[in-house]
Amino acid sequence: MKAAILGLSGSGKSTLFSAVSGKHISAAGAVVIEEAIVPVPDERLDWLTELYKPKKTVRATIDCLDVPGFDFTAEHGRVVASRLASNIRTTDLLVLVIRGFEDLSLPAYRGSVDAARDLNELKTELLLVDLELVATRIERLEKQLHKPTKTHSEDQAELDLQKRLQSAIESEKPISTAIKSKEELHLIKSLGFLTLKPMVVAVNVGEGGLDKKFDFPGLEKDVPVINVCAKLDLELSQLDAQSRKDFMADLGMTEPAAAKFVRACYSALGLISFLTVGADEVRAWPIKQGTIALDAAGKVHSDIRRGFIKAETFGYNDIKEFSSEKALKAAGKIRLEGKEYVVRDGDIIDFKFNV
Repeated sequence: MKAAILGLSGSGKSTLFSAVSGKHISAAGAVVIEEAIVPVPDERLDWLTELYKPKKTVRATIDCLDVPGFDFTAEHGRVVASRLASNIRTTDLLVLVIRGFEDLSLPAYRGSVDAARDLNELKTELLLVDLELVATRIERLEKQLHKPTKTHSEDQAELDLQKRLQSAIESEKPISTAIKSKEELHLIKSLGFLTLKPMVVAVNVGEGGLDKKFDFPGLEKDVPVINVCAKLDLELSQLDAQSRKDFMADLGMTEPAAAKFVRACYSALGLISFLTVGADEVRAWPIKQGTIALDAAGKVHSDIRRGFIKAETFGYNDIKEFSSEKALKAAGKIRLEGKEYVVRDGDIIDFKFNV
């Protein structure tokens, strides 16, 4: 799964990217997209690693893109945003980093720190990028419909939909309001509309601002809003484990805000993890929420899916309570699940199969 980290200039977006990825951003980072594979923090894996002592531990990951900061105070900024859109359209999630900190050494966007204004402007500009795509698509479909083709009815259906999308955008409404069915959504899914993607809003605050509340009128209710302090998290990421623990204790922090940020992205992508354990490996497997056991087996190996017999399953909380599989069996806590079982977050599964 891939997440694009977006923000206006001066938002601290690249600092946050460095904090979660450990990747140093050079001066060239201002004009190119940086990419890093970021592990998803999961204390369950830490505990299971202590229990099973495996040869290796494999975490779930998110592919993060640090997109150059946008500046829409001049027309050039819109041209740059449009140019970058093709790269962003292939991602699964947008993270909008909004400045919520004061720093006289770093000029604020439009001369002042206003989180609600900046979020509204960023969302509006993304909508305009989508409007450009809609206009291009309408023009292409109208030309295509003048020719006899086998896809005439599908093209006409998409043209009708694209015109509704255009009307919605011009009325400053989310394009989702113009989509009437799953079939229509499927019709345009491959186009990668930015404003149809799930989003996370990350407000980059100063030290001491992690508990500050921000009001974003008009923001969709299902969009998670989290506070991070990118500068502090970058400092934490550069310390050794003990120094980091001591520093966080002094600040009253249980974990870096960057860890919460990565988990928020994972959740917003609609992902959960099932786990596999053993002497060779303890591993988190990312799957979409609602995935059945048969398809989860295919994530491990196609042969396991093909020869699926059953899924020997128990929960992470159960093994943490009983401390061993032997005790779990004695307590009747290990279940045998079939192909249609809907996997839950934190399920520990041993797939039985025969090929």
